[in-house]
Order: sequence, then C-alpha cells, then structure tokens
Amino acid sequence: MGRKKRPTIEFRFYEIPQGQSCLALLGEKWIRIYGEGENSLHFHNLFEVGYCRYGNGEIVLDERICQYETNMFSLIPPNYPHTTTSKEENFWEYFFFDPEIVVQQIYPDNTPKQREAIQIINKRADLLYADEDQEMAELIKRIMEEMRDKRSYYKETTQNLIKALVFLMMRKHKPMDAEKPVITEMESSGDMMTIKPAIEYIEEKYAEEIRALDLANACNMSETHFRRTFAEIINMAPMDYLNLVRVQKACDTMKKTDHSMEIVAVECGFGNVSTFNRNFKKYLGTSPYQWKKNKDNYANKLLDYNIHALKGW
Repeated sequence: MGRKKRPTIEFRFYEIPQGQSCLALLGEKWIRIYGEGENSLHFHNLFEVGYCRYGNGEIVLDERICQYETNMFSLIPPNYPHTTTSKEENFWEYFFFDPEIVVQQIYPDNTPKQREAIQIINKRADLLYADEDQEMAELIKRIMEEMRDKRSYYKETTQNLIKALVFLMMRKHKPMDAEKPVITEMESSGDMMTIKPAIEYIEEKYAEEIRALDLANACNMSETHFRRTFAEIINMAPMDYLNLVRVQKACDTMKKTDHSMEIVAVECGFGNVSTFNRNFKKYLGTSPYQWKKNKDNYANKLLDYNIHALKGW
C-alpha cells in the first residue's frame, strides 16, 4: 500500500508598496469563482483582511470549514493556512498589512508590549458577520475606501485606521480562551502542520546562522524526515525557503535604509556579500544593487518564483 500523499501548502509572498501602510486588492478584478483550479491551502507573510461584498461559499481556516455569505469579513494572521472556495462568482476585496510594523508604531521602544500585542492579534483567524461587529466592519470598509479613492492624506489616514483596527482586534481576542493560540493549534492538526514551528523559527531567527538540523529539532523530527516532509508540503527545500525569507527581509531593509550591501547581507543572515548576491539573483533575477536602483521594476518578481510554492494573486 502506497504512502499517503501529504497535502500541499502554498506560500504567497506580498510586498507592501513603499510609503504605504497596506497592500489593497480592490475592484472588479476580484469578482471571480474562488478556489477554481486550486486544491490546496496557502499562507501569507502578511496579515490578511477580507470583506465579502457579495456571494457565498466556504473558507477553510486550518482544519475548520466555515460558511461565508455577503457582508462577512475575515481576519487571517500571517502564516495561517487557509483558502476560499465558491461555486459561483463572488466579490471579495482585501488588504494586507504587516502587524509587526503596526505594533512597533503603537508601542515604540516597548518590546514587551509589542510581543504581547502580536501574540494577541495573531491568536486566531476569524470569519465574522458585519452586523454582529459593526465597528470593526465599518473600519475595514473605511480603510478600503481610503485606498480606493486616494484622497489627500490617505496614507496618514490609512495608517491610523489600521492602528485602530489592531486595537479592536486586541480588544476582541484578549479575553478569548475558547481557541488555542495559532501556533499551538496548528502544531496539533496533522501532517500538514508539523512544519509550522520551523516556519516560525525562520521568521524569528532568519538573521542568525540556521541549520536544517535546528529546524528539524524545532519540529521534533530527524533531519532526514524533516527535509522530506518540508519539501513535500511547501514544494521547496527548507534552506531555499530560509533564503527566500532572507531575500524578502533584504528588500525591506534596502527600502528603509541606506545601508551598504555588506551590512544588508549580514543583517539578513547571509554570511557574505557573494552569497547574498547569488541568492538575490536566484529569486529576483537581478543584483541587489540594480534592484535598489530600480526596485519598482523588480518588486513583484518574487511572486513568480516556483509557482507551486509561491503563488501570489
């Protein structure tokens, strides 16, 4: 009897436009049959907020299957497996933000409060009726309208509205103990989730020297078993995934600073500039220096890398 095939999870990388607080996916482009031609869960590097303008179908949140309909909204933390499916055309709109950046803005120079806030807002994924949580629903729609209309001071307005949304999520999630925190829940939910500790380990320690053995130990597996399991689930070797995350962090660093390539390489976990350049070119098809000069031309190329493992909309 053959070994049972493991389900696949896709990693979808998104990049927030420079100078903005979120990436908004709005308009008629998102009128579609959801899940058509797809058969796997996916997770993002950013926090996803979705609003169903009309339609109905299913959202799978980890192993929970939830029915959705018009005027419901979803709140899905980074690294949380999920997917949306519908039988007919539906209209969802989305925006994505980096929760770590937002809580740093809310609690500058207070690392313990930042950690607490991240833990609270990433505690669970939610699918909610707008009528039952009108304050949050109206705030989400306001953020989308600001990003759609782009009136004067929309960047500043959006930044503060997202902060308000984070506070509302913290208020909603903090008293909840009906569900375990995301990482604990996912660790226990079967083969597909066994590599979650490795993904979290990489996100936290990408700048340090990381071996496949370290990731295997985080998942309580032998290194051989871990390598095979990770590749089967993510369609990418663990060290390739690590270097992809490092390239992503390098892009963020180069956008926000004027650091030399040597400093960027070290801060993002690459041992030297040569290794940094080689991996950067592998994923983006250009050198870090050329990307920094023409970053708008290359920002979305990460979305095209290894389409089964990394498929952004």
